[in-house]
Amino acid sequence: MPGHVIVSDFDLGPSLLFCPADRPDRFEKASERADAVILDLEDAVRPADKSAARDALTSHPLDPSRTIVRVNPASTDDGVADLDALNRTDYRWVMLPKAESEADVAALGGRYRVIALCETAAGVLAAPELARLDAVAALMWGAEDLVASLGGTSSRRDDGSYRDVARHARSRVLLAAGAAGIAAIDSVFLDIADLDGLRVEVTDAVASGFRATACIHPSQVATIRTGYRPTTAQTEAATALLAAAESAAGAFRFRGQMVDEPALRQARMTLEWSRKTVEK
Repeated sequence: MPGHVIVSDFDLGPSLLFCPADRPDRFEKASERADAVILDLEDAVRPADKSAARDALTSHPLDPSRTIVRVNPASTDDGVADLDALNRTDYRWVMLPKAESEADVAALGGRYRVIALCETAAGVLAAPELARLDAVAALMWGAEDLVASLGGTSSRRDDGSYRDVARHARSRVLLAAGAAGIAAIDSVFLDIADLDGLRVEVTDAVASGFRATACIHPSQVATIRTGYRPTTAQTEAATALLAAAESAAGAFRFRGQMVDEPALRQARMTLEWSRKTVEK
């Protein structure tokens, strides 16, 4: 279909929950609550606890099809040790933080489906090149590390909205993923208590084309899942539109609006999301 972007086989679901890898007591609970769990060996673990986190990773296995492991940056000693531990597990989804080059991805050895986390200035600018690598199945962006890499102090304004540089990075990573036909994952929402603010961002993520949203607390999962699930009205409207298109030739008018192929693709995506979220 001309102009139709086929998104890669990213099938983990819309809610991806981070869990510190040095807290094996939380592994099963996190896996039960979200569509997929991200066992975090990087930022969520203190340097002194990295070795214990790797031991927990290898001794408390979860379902490999629903588990992502965030390793430390590939160029660090911890990253090398993480990969050694990872090679002793059945996990095949890896989140690579501070990804900036093909060499960073190649350091994983070609055995994994990689989520490249673009969270530095260099990483965001390299997003188009990263997205085209065979090993990369998805891109994610990160606001706080990005702003820190620029010497800034905050990714958001006082009203909670992203600053322009963060919005630009978010859009650039989404566009890079879309151009390469792979999934884009939206960044975490740090204000755990502000579910209304999370709902606004998830709604925008879905409408813009993100395939999942990462989160840091189990209480955020339901809001993310609801946001990615089309409403009954949206599903019914999409179904009616596609039914009307079967007897139409070219562009046509439907419920007062002119409809052409892009609108039909959006309707198909609505039904795809409806099917996938019901299955979950």
